[in-house]
Amino acid sequence: MSNLEKTLFQLKFTAKTLSKQSNKALKDERMEKARLKKALTQGNNDGARIYAANAIRKKNEALNLLRLASRIDAVASRVETAVTMRSVTGNMTSVVRGMDKAMESMNLERISTVMDKFESQFADLDVQTSYMEDTMQSTTAVSTPQDQIDELMRQTAEEANIELQHNLGEH
Repeated sequence: MSNLEKTLFQLKFTAKTLSKQSNKALKDERMEKARLKKALTQGNNDGARIYAANAIRKKNEALNLLRLASRIDAVASRVETAVTMRSVTGNMTSVVRGMDKAMESMNLERISTVMDKFESQFADLDVQTSYMEDTMQSTTAVSTPQDQIDELMRQTAEEANIELQHNLGEH
């Protein structure tokens, strides 16, 4: 693991930690608001004022932590791009070397023969795949009644309050 990858891990970990701290501050804010409400119902205005100040402080703290987490996440994203680019560059170097070796030993006649055979096998495979897909589709269509499929789709749409945009019975 390179230093850049270690840095990336540390940045992601820090951003996640800050996000968790932000969520905790929001939870604390909700607790302070509950205490504020309780103090107000009991007529304790001084306590209510303290709880209100605490709630506002916790909300600001949560926003600041979230903002910082976002900034660190942005930096982590840039570092991750750098790590990826370094990896791609290394891979491209290997590919170029491999292509150089392949081009040195290229026999155009043999390559043409191999490509012709490949095209022939690909065409045969395409025909076989098409036949198999047609067979599977007809078998599936026969084994599942269309009215049951339509009814299940209608029920699901009603549960999710979705209006079906076409008539299902026309399949």
